Amino acid sequence: MFTGIIESIGTIRRIEPKGEGRILAVETSQDLSETRIGDSIAVNGACLTAVKIQGSLFEADVAPETVRRTIFRTSAAGDRVNVERALKFSDRIDGHLVSGHIDGTGTVVSKYRAGNAWIISVEADRRLLEEMIEKGSVAIDGISLTVNKCTKTSFEVSIIPHTAGITTIETRAVGDRVNIETDMIGKYVKKFLHKDQAKNVGTAEAGNDISMDLLGKQGFL
Repeated sequence: MFTGIIESIGTIRRIEPKGEGRILAVETSQDLSETRIGDSIAVNGACLTAVKIQGSLFEADVAPETVRRTIFRTSAAGDRVNVERALKFSDRIDGHLVSGHIDGTGTVVSKYRAGNAWIISVEADRRLLEEMIEKGSVAIDGISLTVNKCTKTSFEVSIIPHTAGITTIETRAVGDRVNIETDMIGKYVKKFLHKDQAKNVGTAEAGNDISMDLLGKQGFL
């Protein structure tokens, strides 16, 4: 589990195919002396497991599913990435609860200045946008951000100077792909609603348990 508060910017030193997966080697400026093999580290928001640690460099295996869902399928040596180690339960959660399980990718379609902030719009699949609300939380490349507004095809976030200075988000340009993780609470709410709707529809279609209350809910009374 993570918070979306980036600890450092790392650099991909090596990325090589391993079947349908990848082996990723990342060098970071932060102290890894307390990080052990088997620990979770989020790289651009994707939860990876450290399998080798040498000084400020760590290696991780990237599963085929992660490759399919993230921008790692097009990443290359030299790319800058956001790095965050797993949170401790004794820490403050300054961002929001981020699982590190990327839901999909989006494309930056607009970027402009507004006062001291960058306003960035990201085009995304409808299934991802359905899990977002205005002033809700979203993680872009592992960064905890607030949704300014959400349309049928895209969503918008504001990047304050501090966030721009300690992450890779300021270097993102129109056309760049980014990793997206929607708010986990939103996912559960969406599933519960769909399950309840399907149950009601199924009951009505089956013709079972018909009651005055059910007829009223379906608009027949």
